[in-house]
Amino acid sequence: MSAKVLERFPAGSPRGSWTAEEYAARRRTEGQPATVVMDLKSDAFLVVVPTGDED
Repeated sequence: MSAKVLERFPAGSPRGSWTAEEYAARRRTEGQPATVVMDLKSDAFLVVVPTGDED
């Protein structure tokens, strides 16, 4: 599965993943299937939406 990153939020922020979750919730109300994932390598929460596999 491929995904497009809509936004990045630093994991070390005082609010943790809340800002990422709030951003994803706003995208979902707009009809985008946004999900929050953790990127351990960059220590950030990513808001992603799936993209079609182009195999």
